[in-house]
Amino acid sequence: MTGDIESVLARHTVRRAVVVGPVLVVIFTVFRGAAGGVASALGVLIVAGYFLLGGAMLSVAARLSLAAYHAAALLGFFLRLGLIALTMLAVARLTDIDRIALGITVVVAYLTLLGWEAVAVAKGRERELEWSN
Repeated sequence: MTGDIESVLARHTVRRAVVVGPVLVVIFTVFRGAAGGVASALGVLIVAGYFLLGGAMLSVAARLSLAAYHAAALLGFFLRLGLIALTMLAVARLTDIDRIALGITVVVAYLTLLGWEAVAVAKGRERELEWSN
């Protein structure tokens, strides 16, 4: 296995964004135009960054202590949700972006990617993770 389990899971999740992202971009381009497609692409990038940041935070915390890991898992979740909200607000304030497409994409991409990874781990498809064999 290369890397910490948390980082590996995050990278797997981000790889799946390569499938989920284009589907969402096409859907929003069809229904909301080019601006919807751009906003959707940005939403997928925000979610992918969220998962990578979460994996990195948990990996570092796991090396420190179990208490740090628990704190990173709980507090880090709220911190990352706050960062997503701030990022979306900053983008919406600085640019003329399709806010509906951005918001829906973030929610749908997050839940889809999280669910897909959870099912893959539960079914043992992630073979390089020592605890899923």
